[in-house]
Amino acid sequence: MFKSFFPNPKLFFLSVLIYSAICSAVWYGFNEQIGAIFGLDLASEETVIGLGHFLTDSFLLFYLYYFSCAAIFAAFWFKVARHPWQWWSIVGSSLILFSTYFSVQVSVAINNWRRPFFDLVQNALGASAEKGTDQKPVTKSAESIASVSGDLYDLIITFAEIAFIAIFVYVMTKFFVSHFIFRWRTAMNSYYTAQWKTVRNIEGASQRIQEDTMRFAEIMENLGVSIVEAVMTLFAFLPVLWVLSKYVTELPIVGEILHPLFFAALIWSVFGTGLLAVVGIKLPGLFFKNQRVEAAYRKELVYGEDDEFRAQPPTLKELFENVRKNYFTIYFHYMYFNVARMLYIQADNIFVYILLIPTIAAGAITFGILQQILTAFSQVSNSFQYLVNSWTTIIELLSIYKRLASFEAAIKHEPLPVIDQLAS
Repeated sequence: MFKSFFPNPKLFFLSVLIYSAICSAVWYGFNEQIGAIFGLDLASEETVIGLGHFLTDSFLLFYLYYFSCAAIFAAFWFKVARHPWQWWSIVGSSLILFSTYFSVQVSVAINNWRRPFFDLVQNALGASAEKGTDQKPVTKSAESIASVSGDLYDLIITFAEIAFIAIFVYVMTKFFVSHFIFRWRTAMNSYYTAQWKTVRNIEGASQRIQEDTMRFAEIMENLGVSIVEAVMTLFAFLPVLWVLSKYVTELPIVGEILHPLFFAALIWSVFGTGLLAVVGIKLPGLFFKNQRVEAAYRKELVYGEDDEFRAQPPTLKELFENVRKNYFTIYFHYMYFNVARMLYIQADNIFVYILLIPTIAAGAITFGILQQILTAFSQVSNSFQYLVNSWTTIIELLSIYKRLASFEAAIKHEPLPVIDQLAS
């Protein structure tokens, strides 16, 4: 699965983690010093609303820093372990990481836009709100209406500019990722078919090469990018949530703590991830077994097309009974899994509002800051809750991985995994 597309996968991915950690630590710890080398003052840089957000000194420096680090990493692996797919697997991965990070920064730019826009809305409606809904609204001068309207239109245009950038980056990223994933599938297909004599006797070998590699590619196209986006979102929005926490000094029950929103998002998300992991622990094995019993039933039907003594009713009935039993078992386990998942998701919809009740009641924040907090908390919470939101897809990916692992074992002349040695 990985050796076909990446050079020396174990060392490669280990080096990715270590190198990424070092580069990130250097950037977040010394970006101001690095900027000073180029005559840039990043410490006094103010928040920019609009497309200028992507052209600030800190962003321009980040572009240079990222592509320099990526070029050094790629050059190292090109030299140490050449691979026929190295341009796609190494350079292509770097481009996907960058475009995903840029997409996340678009969300940050929109979040920065929220404060001035919603504060302006609050100020415009404030006087009328104070009069009460049963009284005649406050009459404003034509000049005041024109001024506020102009400011609102300007901010709407700014949002549209950011949105167009978001659409362009999203479309181009999806286009490139689709080609990236199909190259990966091509690499797997070539690798497995070259070993056909070794793996042909494994149950459902043809299905694993054609269908499982296809489904693996399809899931990785969505799941892989989602993982990267979740991590990038954390890098982008954790500092935002950390700063916004200064507006919230008190939480219900807990009372006053430092950076309450940051720690609340962390604890709540870890709780949800752990809950779903425990409740859904049986599902990957059941999905793997489901593929096996379906393959056994389909294989007997295929044999029956060429051999009149195969696919007899008693045999088919027994094989389909195995299919039925496994499906009913999956339905049962999914029932309580979905109960836990939906309870958590519904509670998550109001969790941040519960945290903010004391702050809202005290009138300690503006409407614009409230919108920023809600968005930042949601982004961080969803990133931490990646397992919660993607658990069903992860289960399917794990079952496919288990099936393809049998190919890896056969190619290496190792015993098949225990689950693949069991009878259907």
